[in-house]
Formats: sequence, C-alpha cells, structure tokens
Amino acid sequence: MPFLSQFSLSASARFDSAAFAAYTDLANMRRYSTSTSGFQFDWDWSITPAIKFLILASAAVFLAQELSRVFFGPAGWNFWLLYFGLVPRYAIHGFIWQPFTYLFLHEGVWHILINMFVLWMFGRSVERVWGQRRFYIYYFLCGIGAGVINVIVKTIMDPHGLGTSTIPTIGASGAIYGVLIAAAVLFPEMRVLLIPFPVAISMRVYVGIMVVIEFFGTLGAGGDNVSHVCHLGGMLVGYLYLRRGSYLYSYRNRVSDWKRRRMLRKFEVYQKRHRDEPPPPPDNWVN
Repeated sequence: MPFLSQFSLSASARFDSAAFAAYTDLANMRRYSTSTSGFQFDWDWSITPAIKFLILASAAVFLAQELSRVFFGPAGWNFWLLYFGLVPRYAIHGFIWQPFTYLFLHEGVWHILINMFVLWMFGRSVERVWGQRRFYIYYFLCGIGAGVINVIVKTIMDPHGLGTSTIPTIGASGAIYGVLIAAAVLFPEMRVLLIPFPVAISMRVYVGIMVVIEFFGTLGAGGDNVSHVCHLGGMLVGYLYLRRGSYLYSYRNRVSDWKRRRMLRKFEVYQKRHRDEPPPPPDNWVN
C-alpha cells in the first residue's frame, strides 16, 4: 500500500528531546531536609505485575511483527498495520478492535524501547498505589480513549477517507501519556532528571511542559511522524477520569440534599400514622 510509508506513530521512533527527554527514574527518590544539599537517590529496579504483563505482551507482538516482515516481506508487515493498527477509515467501518490493538504495535526497536521504558519508570509507582486491577482499567481507558479521539479528529479532517484517515497509528504512547498525568497527580513533587541536562524538575512541572509541547506539536503536526492527537487524547482522558468526582459538585449536593429531605418527610409521615398504635408484643425467646 502506498500510504504505509507515512505512518503516524504514537511516539517518535527517534529520541525526541521533547517527548521522551531521558526519563531517569526518580520515582522513589526521597527528598530530605533543605539544610542539606541535593537529593537522595533510591534506585529501584523492581517491576510490578501489570507493568510486566504489558511489557511482555508488547514485546511478543513486536516480535510477531518483525517475524512477519522477515518471512513475508512488506505484505506481512502491512497485515499488522491494516488489521491491528489504528486506521480511522477502517475503525469506523467495522474494525472496532483497532482502538485497543494498536496499543501493542510498534514501528521499530527504539519506539518500543522508549515506550516500555517510560511505562516501567512511572507506571509501577502508580500501580503500587492503585493496585493491579485499577491500573489496568486506567491504562486501557486512556489508550482506547486516545484512539477514539484520534479516529474522531482524523475523520473530521478527512471525511471522505482519502488522506489522514487512511494513515495507521501504532504505539502505546496514548496510554502512557495518561499514566504520566496520573503520576503527576499522585506524586506532584516527584523529581524527574532531564538528561543530558543536570536539571531535576517536579513531575507536575514536567507534565505541564509535555502538555504545552504536545499542544503546539498538534498545531504543526504532519511532518514529524508523531501522533500528537493521541498523546493529548490520552492526557485528556486520564485527566477527566481522575477528576470525575469533582464534576457537577453543587448539583450532586443539591440532589443528595433533596433525597435526604424526601426520606425525612417519609419518616415523619410514618411516625404520624403509627403514633397511636400499641407497641409490638414482647419477644417470646428467652435467653
């Protein structure tokens, strides 16, 4: 297929200084008294169950992709992109599994290494707080949500299915950017060391910078082979999920107050109706 040479990757296969600026793991770095200089580093190389499964699953799929390319040439590689990558034109015409399966496909070694490294780096801290089940729900919610947003945006931009809606998007970056949002919410003061710059910034500031970079990347998207829409979509879905308890707060309070008043009125009516009735007979059971 001629368009397959134009992939829209969910993360750049090269070492983008903005997108994945040397995520050195400081998730377990402990900050001590300001009277001392610097920080104490606690290098933790452990891995949690959900992160381990996601990495192994992505690696297995990537191996299958590469073996297909070796044994069947471009046709084998294109099979994975067309049927399991996220192609908006196909997704809205029956390939409803694509917003899920595209998360496990990657374009090259650097692509999968960077994605899995970042997932391991920040995802395990989130999983330790939430647990395996909730982390899975959040991860796939962000990834699938990012894919759906990508399909909607690309379909609006190319309603006839002749341009951007025929370009496949692959990679786990939409879900991983959602994990970054979760890490910023749970560990806002966690320090992130930017390499090669000897600068440590808070997770909150780091994610804010990433949001700005991805936003301006979306405005100029098209020449860097990065699906900035997926990145922003994963962040947006993650943020909305984490903030879901604060939506319509005053309205929900009014509804709760109305329910309590309604129950109180029912109880008062019940009391009035049964006020003159004698008490129930004593219990015949003897202890």
